[in-house]
Amino acid sequence: MPDSSSWKPASSALGSLLQPVTMRTAGERIAERLVTAIALGEFEPGQRLPSERDLAATLEVSRATVREALQRLHAGGYVVTRRGRGGGTFIQTGVGPGSDEMIKRTLDPAWEELTIVLDYRRLVEQLIARTAAERRDSHDIAVIGQAVQDYAQASGRDASRLADHALHQAIARATHNRRLVDLSARIRREVGLGFDAEPYSPEMRQRALRQHPMLARAVIDGDPDRAATLAVTHFSLTEGMLTELRARLHLRTGGETDARSEG
Repeated sequence: MPDSSSWKPASSALGSLLQPVTMRTAGERIAERLVTAIALGEFEPGQRLPSERDLAATLEVSRATVREALQRLHAGGYVVTRRGRGGGTFIQTGVGPGSDEMIKRTLDPAWEELTIVLDYRRLVEQLIARTAAERRDSHDIAVIGQAVQDYAQASGRDASRLADHALHQAIARATHNRRLVDLSARIRREVGLGFDAEPYSPEMRQRALRQHPMLARAVIDGDPDRAATLAVTHFSLTEGMLTELRARLHLRTGGETDARSEG
């Protein structure tokens, strides 16, 4: 029979399990994703964000939710508001002391949700590349080849992003399935939080310059297995960049990298 001195009422035993669960608001989640996008280089310093009304429409949330997200960004020093003609909300050119810690605190809660989206995209784009290699015709081959050249000749962030999007849309259209074309574009917008803003850095561009011709060649040559394998590698770039950023932030702020980022 149990020692009565160690017995606790059921209500006491359950007390620690029935603590209130802290739920993040939609505004908080949007603010977290925006900070992650800023840290990944999806937005340039000084870039103007869409209007509050446009953000609400793009993200399919209320203007009150957008307002809450922007207030959080203001409080963290990530954006600044300018009044008058040409005014609006702009990405801050630099954040103050302790910005690494702020970004880390923001990145950690958003980590799981964002990696799920990136994993989803990698799986979808693998299917698209495989199907494109099986169905491409002479017109698709010409368009994909030109898109590879256009990316190689693109100069700067915006031109590179447009050329990158054009190439992947050309590959998606080679599937001859409108739903897959729309899905590829929709996931891209989701990764960029509706702004069609892929993470960008000179290092990522150099990797893409090596990977784009190989992926395009596999599709053009009609090699589904190789196309699918190369698509997995290529669409791991963003997740790899995110993992590296998170690890660097943990090291710089003295924290330990979460076990989910290992392996």
